Amino acid sequence: MKFPHSAFLIFCYGAFCPFFLCAQEKINIEGSTTVGPIIDAFVEAFSEAADSSGNVKFSVKKTGSGDGAAALIDGRCEIATMSRSMKPDEVQKAVKAGKTPTTFTICMDGVCLIVHPSNPVRQLTKEQVKKIYTGSVSNWQELGGADMPIVAISRDTSSGTYEVFHQIAVDSEKLGNKVEYANSNPQIFTRVSTTPGAIGYVGLGFLKTGVATMQYENVVPSRRTIASGKYALSRPLFLLTNGYPPLGTKLLEFCNFFLTEKGQDIIETKGFVPLTNY
Repeated sequence: MKFPHSAFLIFCYGAFCPFFLCAQEKINIEGSTTVGPIIDAFVEAFSEAADSSGNVKFSVKKTGSGDGAAALIDGRCEIATMSRSMKPDEVQKAVKAGKTPTTFTICMDGVCLIVHPSNPVRQLTKEQVKKIYTGSVSNWQELGGADMPIVAISRDTSSGTYEVFHQIAVDSEKLGNKVEYANSNPQIFTRVSTTPGAIGYVGLGFLKTGVATMQYENVVPSRRTIASGKYALSRPLFLLTNGYPPLGTKLLEFCNFFLTEKGQDIIETKGFVPLTNY
């Protein structure tokens, strides 16, 4: 007996539909270590959601905003996480490579200066910070503290946090020869918390017991001062994609996850500043 054409199509759809339904959408994410804790929590919550389970596979690398931009330009990731905007030369490379960087601003953050708890100095001006990191001030005694060498710790140059700090706090001047570099917020935190003369800077979400937070230009970094823009070292955090993700894809759903109540809860839990108020 021959099957009618319509019956044949129904049979094929019924036989092979489960295969297509089980096909996974792969999302490679690469970039900022500052955005890292948020992304890790987003991936976990998104993967656990009933309508997402089994339909998407994530890969996450956290090596710096510059690496994220490069990966997006090279087509090695679907999402670049960045704690700074793309530089003009990165945009030019993206356009040359046929890419269209599209930005999702997920929250606000502050670059927070930290020192060892034993250090009595609790506030610095922009000029003082600039002198510390360019090497013209090398002892805490010059800033009203103890007679103790200053150990200045900076993020590595591929970091978006470095870019923001270097541009705003140091006016993009060359850092001193004795400045130490660390490739993540936790590394800076550990170095400062174990070194009495150290000073460093981390994202708001990385502040915890073990270090003292500095006032910058007489303003303490907090959710309120960062949200209002009063804290001068405030900055947004981003997800970037190549063009706007197609409607109905898990990529678009994930990029908009920060707008959900769960997404906003995660941002607050991780110590950053949400863009919405539920």
